[in-house]
Amino acid sequence: MSASKLLSIVPMLLLAAVVGAAVPKPLDPILVAPHMYELVFKNEKVRVLRQTVRNGETSPLHGHLDRVMVYLQSCAWLEDDGDGGEQMKLFKIGDAVWAPAEAHGGTTANVVQECKILEIELL
Repeated sequence: MSASKLLSIVPMLLLAAVVGAAVPKPLDPILVAPHMYELVFKNEKVRVLRQTVRNGETSPLHGHLDRVMVYLQSCAWLEDDGDGGEQMKLFKIGDAVWAPAEAHGGTTANVVQECKILEIELL
């Protein structure tokens, strides 16, 4: 293989490595919480997950890429406010919210009713 051909392949290999490492496989929500996350669609630019949050379920530690969350029904739950108290989070059907990349889990859901959310991850 010529040096110029090799140099033309290197950027594509680097891009593939970065995309592949974006969410480490051990933290992929589909792998660690298949009872809560379902793959709906995936291509080279986005991955769409359907999340179902049920009252009393505890999600294992998992990671997300930057994403847009679209609520498929009205949802309400209590969330730790960081000061030892709780704050009610409310979303209406169709609400779209930006969520930056994060790793989280280990907390028990305190939802008013089952909540379904589409998570559109940017790859």
